[in-house]
Amino acid sequence: MSKKKSDPPTLLPLMMMELAWASWETVAHRSLMMAQGNCSRVEYSRMLLEKMTAARLSAASLAQSSMVPDWSAILAPWHRRATSNARRLRRR
Repeated sequence: MSKKKSDPPTLLPLMMMELAWASWETVAHRSLMMAQGNCSRVEYSRMLLEKMTAARLSAASLAQSSMVPDWSAILAPWHRRATSNARRLRRR
């Protein structure tokens, strides 16, 4: 069996910049949807559930870390969700 090639690790400053940009873009898209009355119940639920899941995964990563936490691993769940939301909402 062949192993799936994983993405190379993202440098922390780049990850933070991408997270900030994707978060801003997602908030802008969702705010516009709310202002226009086009925000579905699914989208409202997604806003809450994605944050709860990311917080849980970040806490688990922090709990597993040694004395020096791996900040990239802790931010990864937030980064993954923010960038995927921005991509998804961009297509609307």
